[in-house]
Amino acid sequence: MTSLIKFDLANPGEGVPGKPIAGREVDGDPQFTNWRIDDAGGGVRAGVWEVTPGAYRSIKGTTWEFCSILSGVSEITEDGKPPVTMKAGDAFVMKPGFVGTWRCIETTRKIWVVRENAA
Repeated sequence: MTSLIKFDLANPGEGVPGKPIAGREVDGDPQFTNWRIDDAGGGVRAGVWEVTPGAYRSIKGTTWEFCSILSGVSEITEDGKPPVTMKAGDAFVMKPGFVGTWRCIETTRKIWVVRENAA
């Protein structure tokens, strides 16, 4: 086992397709691809994720997530707050309890790290 894992962004391997949870679609038909790079245990995971244009409801529940946008443009709107545009080079955290809308304007790819917190 190694304690150093490099993300090969040029060739992340075969991704797992997905889409928003039923009932969370807002606009269009956003499709996801997820490449899980590491599962550190203890509720911590990391990987690369991509979404195609469209919008859906994002509900974090007890999950804390760090994101770094690699490419594309998306607009994230926390309920009751103004929209925030995220593009390549931007990084952000969505804390447990986040509820809002993720609107993909241009296919967006991000690095993600999540920590699942006990409810």
